[in-house]
Amino acid sequence: MFYKFRITGSSLALLKIGERGIVKFCNIKDEKFLKELISMGVIPGASITLEQQFPCFVIRVGENRLTLQKEIARRIYVRIDDQ
Repeated sequence: MFYKFRITGSSLALLKIGERGIVKFCNIKDEKFLKELISMGVIPGASITLEQQFPCFVIRVGENRLTLQKEIARRIYVRIDDQ
């Protein structure tokens, strides 16, 4: 017997273009870079939308558009927002 299931969380790098997510946590060791992300609004509870994946990741956080390297996008974990 099989049950339907949905993935509700993933790293930012696995989102599809146009998909939204709510930031759950960031697994970033570089404290300086983490503070930069926080100052730009990438904090737990923030809603983000993936706008581009190649050649770099572009996300929208509120009114801000941010460009991230793939390695950083892999370390930001989100709950997928299907609204």
